[in-house]
Amino acid sequence: MTAVTHDLILRGGRVIDPSQEFDGVADVAFADGKVSAFGPDLPAGPGTEIRDVAGAIVTPGLIDLHTHVYWGGTSLGVDPDDYGRLSGVTTSIDTGSAGPGNWPGFRKHVIERVEARVLAYLHVSFAGIFGFSKSIMVGESENPRLMAPAEAARVADANRDLVVGIKVRVGLHASGDQGTAPLNAALQVAEEVGMPLMAHIDHPPPSYEEVLAMLRPGDVLTHAFRPFPNAPCTAQGTVKRAVIEARERGVLFDIGHGMGSFSFRTARVMLAQGFEPDTISSDVHQLCIDGPAFDLVTTMSKFLCLGMALPEVVRRSTVNAAFALRRPEYGSLKPGSLGDAAILTVREGAFDYVDVVGEHMTGNRRIVPEGVVLKGRWWRSSEGSPFGRIAS
Repeated sequence: MTAVTHDLILRGGRVIDPSQEFDGVADVAFADGKVSAFGPDLPAGPGTEIRDVAGAIVTPGLIDLHTHVYWGGTSLGVDPDDYGRLSGVTTSIDTGSAGPGNWPGFRKHVIERVEARVLAYLHVSFAGIFGFSKSIMVGESENPRLMAPAEAARVADANRDLVVGIKVRVGLHASGDQGTAPLNAALQVAEEVGMPLMAHIDHPPPSYEEVLAMLRPGDVLTHAFRPFPNAPCTAQGTVKRAVIEARERGVLFDIGHGMGSFSFRTARVMLAQGFEPDTISSDVHQLCIDGPAFDLVTTMSKFLCLGMALPEVVRRSTVNAAFALRRPEYGSLKPGSLGDAAILTVREGAFDYVDVVGEHMTGNRRIVPEGVVLKGRWWRSSEGSPFGRIAS
């Protein structure tokens, strides 16, 4: 049997890989763009690059389940390479920036040209999210004439390598007085192509409960821990019954922090009641990348400071996100999985965090990205990071 020649070995880090329920010191090796081995003291060949990550945390490459990375094609898009290099995110899931009318440009000019992995929920709206800036805010779901279920089904079916589901935005800001009509159109597309759906919810109408009642097992409700109105909890500090029932039938709850969709108050109530999110995501875009969301690791840090254990925070941005995507090769360091990893540290101190309603919280820990492995190769080290040195 021919021994595997590893291209890269991450040596001696604390590996947290929830897909294997592993938390301990180990080496992780990569070859041909995939994870090639996992375990202690992996042997290196003459051409193997060895990176010293002792003292750091190694996780599967982080998956940000809610981003907007149609850079240059929409007003809210950020560059996925710039974002990933600085945040440890190897896979950005764009959630509806593009609809069937502008999908070809997103695919050709962004997804196929960047180094980072980009997948997408395709918007049921013909032009995606087209009017979103500091001066212009047009809810794309307000006009029924923009709903394009036939075109969305055709484009989603033809792009299954990159399209992971269907996106729709409902709520006062996104859909005006249309209620659940856009959601109904999106669900028809999702049923037609056999894909999950991600639903955005903001202010009523419709209500949180109305949206949940329409979602199917495997569908994702994003902005799940949003503030009042349309919060998932009551003023008495309990989780709404409709929320519990939706989880019981398999609906997934995603954070999608963004500029208006996450509050500490809601999170405290939900966590105190034992209701943790299924996935933690940033909803990073041009209007929140400089705060209050900033990036995925900042959003993860908020949950760490709210009392979630680090392995559980990692779980919700790796294997759980992969489950939502129905792509088990993502979010894992099992041999044969995608060759992506994040190198992180947890710093202690006094750190200021802010939510979307302006509440500040002083946390005692912050997750900091130190380096990234992408497609089996060392992609970058954070400026000044002592980790990831090439071992002699």
